[in-house]
Amino acid sequence: MDFEKWQALGNDYMIIEDAALPWALTPARIRAVCAGHTGVFSDGILLLSAADEPGFVARLRIFNPDGSEAELSGNGVREAILYLRRRGWTDAATFSIETSAGPVHARITSERTCSVEMGQARLRSADFPSGAPDGRGQLTAGPHTWRFQHVQVGNPQCAIVVAGETELAALDLPAIGPGIEHHELFPNRTNVSWFTALAPGRIRARIFERGVGETSASGTGATGAAVAYVVHGGQAPVTVVLDGGELEVEVSQDLHINLTGWAIPVFRGTLSAEFVKELHAIE
Repeated sequence: MDFEKWQALGNDYMIIEDAALPWALTPARIRAVCAGHTGVFSDGILLLSAADEPGFVARLRIFNPDGSEAELSGNGVREAILYLRRRGWTDAATFSIETSAGPVHARITSERTCSVEMGQARLRSADFPSGAPDGRGQLTAGPHTWRFQHVQVGNPQCAIVVAGETELAALDLPAIGPGIEHHELFPNRTNVSWFTALAPGRIRARIFERGVGETSASGTGATGAAVAYVVHGGQAPVTVVLDGGELEVEVSQDLHINLTGWAIPVFRGTLSAEFVKELHAIE
């Protein structure tokens, strides 16, 4: 089974075309393929197939390494978009793909960069059912009480502002992230970002992804933090500085989002016959 490994700001995905799969992509198989040391070691899988509707180049499904399916990933979408262009699915500079979060519209800006129209962010959603219309809330997880901003950007985001870079750097995300991800306020779990302003239109953020853990970057996490920054009075567009690099997030007055950044292939590979057989035995 052939695949490509791509990364965007250190957020890495295995890209598989549906026609190459010798079996259904079950949660147990996803966990085995993404595993460190015994698998490909990946932040998830991007599965591409023919589009269901005319006018779209492909359908994209996104899977976390724990086997769960994500509605959207800003970094994953850019990787898939640039893969589709390089692999000849389209030669257009602008095109659309289907995702579980709805249509995503892309514009290729160079061999390794693209801009993605992410749709309109919402501050109220079923992912925070008890939330106020402005999406602001407060929760306690472990010894900490946090004020947060809920943002729905195709997947749920919980954005938390902190006082400065020193406080941000000191946060132990693996310890505090799970309690927020699984908090009772969020019936579908949530992604979490902590951020602080560096200068007008520029913020520093750290991300804890639902089903993944702390990551060097997250496109939707960066978008959630950028929207929270803007609705609390910050300047747009927003440059979001992450551990893996920088992303540019345009946030309009009605919260329409454009995300711009890079993605590159790392390697192409083929799963061995032995591993494919082992995966076949997993349900």
